[in-house]
Amino acid sequence: LRPIGYALQRACRELGLDVLLVDMLPRKSNGEEPPPEVADLMTKVDVVLCPTSKSLTHTDSRRTASAKGVRVATLPGVTEEIMVRCMNADYHEIAARTFRLCDLLEKTSVVRVTAPSGTDILMPMKGRQAHASSGLFREKGQWGNLPTGEAYLAPLEGQSNGVVVVDGSMAGVGMVSTPLRIEVKDGYATEITGGPEARKLIDLLEPHGKDARTVAEFGIGTNDKAILTGIILEDEKVMGTIHIAFGDNKSMGGSVRVASHLDGLIRHPTVWFDETKVMEQGTLLVG
Repeated sequence: LRPIGYALQRACRELGLDVLLVDMLPRKSNGEEPPPEVADLMTKVDVVLCPTSKSLTHTDSRRTASAKGVRVATLPGVTEEIMVRCMNADYHEIAARTFRLCDLLEKTSVVRVTAPSGTDILMPMKGRQAHASSGLFREKGQWGNLPTGEAYLAPLEGQSNGVVVVDGSMAGVGMVSTPLRIEVKDGYATEITGGPEARKLIDLLEPHGKDARTVAEFGIGTNDKAILTGIILEDEKVMGTIHIAFGDNKSMGGSVRVASHLDGLIRHPTVWFDETKVMEQGTLLVG
């Protein structure tokens, strides 16, 4: 990631900007806080770019910086190939598509997702604010991933039920050779099965306790340049997919704060917003 950090530093200097490049040890998990010195520095600048191995998106450090008006873009696991492919997308089109989906999500009480691999889950979300990760971070306090392109929100805690079968990729795991079957009861992942990747996912969740198993996020990819690579930063933005995350949801209006946030990608989904079908086997019907 250092070459990307240096490239971003050079680009900022070419724009005539003062820029600080900070190097820290890799975090152990997505959502783990950076060192206090880094967290403090994040609140004292105008813009923060975070090409890191683990995501800082769902940390108190990022939330505090955003609350103070700092614009923050997180790039967990980014590669040069992802930068070239996805940052050249038309972000005005992505933004328009994403905001249209968010408008529909905010009018929705329950989302249902099914998929050929076995996913069938109901996620109540009435009253929750939808978030548009559009890639256009022009106002103070705006934040999100780069590259990006997703409409997402936090389902209501304790109310999701069904089965999630991750057949694309899983944060912290990568591409799955055997689909991960995750049983969800009353808002928590209660049983995880499906080959060696299932054991790896369980090992990632266990140190963080029950909260790490919270159904934390439902999202729809809206970036037409993104492809499935095994790196969740890009994978969850792929058009025609949805993702469901477990763990921290505080950044998106929920009540769960835990140093873990792991997204699982579902391919060829069919999605209903209440009684309206918005996607059929990976084809977006709106937006």
